[in-house]
Amino acid sequence: MSAVSVAIGLCGYWTDYMGTVRRRCRRAQIERHRDPKSMSIATHMSSTSTVADGVLVINKEAGWTSHDIVAKIRAVLGRVKVGHAGTLDPAATGVLPVLVGRATRVSEYLVDWDKEYRAILRLGETTDTQDATGKVLARIDPSAVREEALCEAIARFRGPQRQMPPMYSAVKVGGRPLYKAARAGETVDRAERTIVIHALDILAVEGRDVTLNVVCSKGTYIRTLCADIGQALGVGGHLYALERRRVGPLSIDHALTVAQAEAQAAIGTLQRHLIGLDHVLDQLPVLALTEDQVRLALHGGAVSPAGMERLPASTEPVSVRLQNQAGRLLAIGIHDARTAGPIKIRKVLTEIESLD
Repeated sequence: MSAVSVAIGLCGYWTDYMGTVRRRCRRAQIERHRDPKSMSIATHMSSTSTVADGVLVINKEAGWTSHDIVAKIRAVLGRVKVGHAGTLDPAATGVLPVLVGRATRVSEYLVDWDKEYRAILRLGETTDTQDATGKVLARIDPSAVREEALCEAIARFRGPQRQMPPMYSAVKVGGRPLYKAARAGETVDRAERTIVIHALDILAVEGRDVTLNVVCSKGTYIRTLCADIGQALGVGGHLYALERRRVGPLSIDHALTVAQAEAQAAIGTLQRHLIGLDHVLDQLPVLALTEDQVRLALHGGAVSPAGMERLPASTEPVSVRLQNQAGRLLAIGIHDARTAGPIKIRKVLTEIESLD
């Protein structure tokens, strides 16, 4: 086959594909005009496909809160539960895991994931919020800071750390979020928390701005890290810009913007971008149930499947994925090796009617 024939064939395929997209969009517009109450993409989407349970990786833009993103995706999907795991500040960008359907029930297993950030530390300015949105409290010329001193300071912040949560944060003390106290001009006594900085590397230095790559444990405040590094250098500093590159296995390379998610929904292909629950939870050990055990587990009954003796030894209860013989995820159970008892059902993730 000649190159010309291949090109003609590809052009024909693309023309047919775009024609299909245009026809689907026209049908969606017609349906919205017929029913003024159904003005969202969700009307068209529900008529072409069923959205599965899973995690949608969204690339959050600056200026939107995490709740804004959830609201936008909920508007796209219609009558589907939507949540998120791992809040991003409004000024930050990057990976926000959006939980769809039954995935909203497993957020507790996602928040323990480590995270990777691209952060810009601006030296010489201390702000009340520790980031660029706050009021500048002090300015010191950072030009005297040498590369050797910067590298030495950075090295001190690698590994396990004790970090003080910032006043402008959602951490609650006495049931009250710290940011509410901060806005009222109050300073609240708060306890330091243990975090781990797995990796902290300098990517670039441009004048007073230092670009960092940070891999850290949950609960780490990057703006506090930047402020602490600035303080260690004696010139102060704050977080000037932040992009989250990764949450656990969820990378920005596979993330969609809200606009891209809306476009995928418009042609009925958004569900292709959902990461299934079994894959999201693959860090948990898995056991297969017999047919009798399946029905017992889906009604909340404890089970003792084969292979329990191979579960990881632990002094704490271990979460376990429970599947049927076909490999379908059914539930999450809790195994306590100290009692040598059956696995108790923690969360049921499949309706028994769907197996019949």
